[in-house]
Formats: sequence, C-alpha cells, structure tokens
Amino acid sequence: MKQTRLSILASGNGTNAQQIAEYFAERNDIIIDSIIYNKRDAYVATRAKNLGIESFYMSRRDFMESNKVLELMQSRNVDYLILAGFLLLVPENLLKAFPNKIINIHPALLPNYGGKGMYGHHVHEAVVANHESVTGITIHVVDHRYDCGTTLFQARCVVLPTDSADDVAARIHLLEKSYFPPVIDAYITGKPMPVQKEILCE
Repeated sequence: MKQTRLSILASGNGTNAQQIAEYFAERNDIIIDSIIYNKRDAYVATRAKNLGIESFYMSRRDFMESNKVLELMQSRNVDYLILAGFLLLVPENLLKAFPNKIINIHPALLPNYGGKGMYGHHVHEAVVANHESVTGITIHVVDHRYDCGTTLFQARCVVLPTDSADDVAARIHLLEKSYFPPVIDAYITGKPMPVQKEILCE
C-alpha cells in the first residue's frame, strides 16, 4: 500500500497540528512525515517532539529566498502540505511543486475576513466589531494569494450579541477540531466531505 506523506507547516502554538497528527496516528495509508515551523520559539516544535514527529525550523528567508524547504520536502517524499496556523505567504516554488496539494484553514467564512493580516484573533475581533451573527471556518486549497484558493469546506457557528473575541475563538476552535482533520482525509482519499452543519454550536 502506498503511503501518502503529509508535512504540516505552522508558525505558533500548534493546536491544529497536534489534532491532525493525533487523527492520523493509527493510519497506515496517510502519515504525518514532519512539522516545519518558521518561528524559533514556536510551541509547535515542543508538540512535535512530544508526538514523536520530526520537526525542522526554517526561517522566512529559507522559505521565500531559497529552495531549502522544497528540497527538504522532496528528499522526504512528501505528497501534501498542510498549513496549520502558518502565517507566511506560500512561495511560488512550493505552489508549483505541490499543485492543488497545499491545504489551509481560515477562521472565518471566506471571502469575508480574509487577506493579509487577517489571522487568528484579528479575525475574531473584526467579526465582533462588525456585529456579525454568524462566523465559521473555511478549509481551502492554497494559491498565490492569501485566502483565495478553491474552497473545500465551510462550517458555521453563531455569534451572540454578548460575545467577546475570546468567545468566538472558543467556538472556532471547536469547529477546527471537529472538521479540519476529516476534511484533509476526505480530500486526499476522495471520500465524501463531512456533513456541513449550518449552526454547530450555540
């Protein structure tokens, strides 16, 4: 059986990276080959160590001005790149080497609240400031623009009038945990996508 090898790219805490790794931990057909991080103090490196997954620090220059990351991925026979809180724009050399094989999750219902600078808490703060009644997650294929690739899946949750950005973030984390790993699985294996629920948590 051919194994499909995934590498996770992350910039920070690594919650999603850990959830993805745990989801595929018992699989033989899809394995997490490595975790690549671009901030030296990113906690995701500690998570990788605890999970027994090889991790590699790559600087912004390594990503944007060299083939160092690409050569590492090719040497390890990686098939897909998964962005889990990765904040750099994916460079052209990786986009060409992994066409339609780079997957990202965004903590909003794209095309709303996407683009440069719109990540993490910045998104939740904007959602609350604009008095949105619904928000959610978008899982999409990556292209050369921030948050503009083909949408694979969206799931929604309510935003209450009394919610803070932290309240919204907590609901979004539930959606990410519930859907990101199985959507990756479905996209790679060709299985049906998970059933989308309009309002998952209230």
